[in-house]
Amino acid sequence: MTTTDMPSKVDAGPGRAVPKKRPGAASGGLRRAVPATTLLWVLAAIYGFPVLWFVLSSFKPAGDLFSSLSLFPDDPTLSGYKAAWDGANFSQYFINTAIVCVIATILTVGVSCCTGYALAKYDNTWLKVFFVGILATTMLPGEVMLAPQFLVVRDLGLYNSLTGIIVPALLTATGCFMFRQFFLTVPDELIEAARIDGARELSIFLRIMVPISRPIMLTLAILSFQWRWNDYIFPLLMLNDPNKFTVQIGIQSLVGAQNINWSVVLGGSVITMIPLIVVFLVFQRYVMNADINAGLKD
Repeated sequence: MTTTDMPSKVDAGPGRAVPKKRPGAASGGLRRAVPATTLLWVLAAIYGFPVLWFVLSSFKPAGDLFSSLSLFPDDPTLSGYKAAWDGANFSQYFINTAIVCVIATILTVGVSCCTGYALAKYDNTWLKVFFVGILATTMLPGEVMLAPQFLVVRDLGLYNSLTGIIVPALLTATGCFMFRQFFLTVPDELIEAARIDGARELSIFLRIMVPISRPIMLTLAILSFQWRWNDYIFPLLMLNDPNKFTVQIGIQSLVGAQNINWSVVLGGSVITMIPLIVVFLVFQRYVMNADINAGLKD
């Protein structure tokens, strides 16, 4: 009588053996994850501590900002926030900035998507020259472009208007490059198949390319909203009517010529940070969970 080996344990599927886990696999993965996690926490603390100090200091009275170096305020107060809101027309500044950010973001995403698709999928010498010209603008400091942009906006009759801030922000080198690099990963066979089926170029772009580029659109939308919200130099150069100022110019108006009330400035700065935080928290999950390769798998 011969002894036979015990049959391996099988799962619900017939003929499939359940693989045995190695005892050290889990511990090895844990050992590799601990240094990386520790490094991330250290970096988060390095970047987060100044922001935390900045926010908590906004609740301190003006006299305690430099007399006490404690992290938490001894006597928390909202006087800085109230003085900042009452000292500047923040409600109007928020409306102006929201108009600029929303319109500029929508148009920037649309124009960048169209431009990136053309640069990636159409073979033309002048398009390549145009792309090189767009990238060349990233090699120049923003201050160098202020003078020609001001002259163009003034000659178009858009000076001292919110439109004069929106129009120069429509085409960005970063947005065009992001969409171009994404559309280069889209197989040309997908477009050729749509053309064989009788789809026109506009239909291919709107029904195929735009839906699969949603992660890039949302990422650029967050970046564009942040750029327009934090922009200070260009609105300061283009606007001279206080009723059309943006929030960043409003914060500057809180700074006195001889004396600076840091409690008021910190309170106004925290107020302007709230919309950016809300926008990021709302849209980050769409960016993180989006499948960039959706519709492109074999």
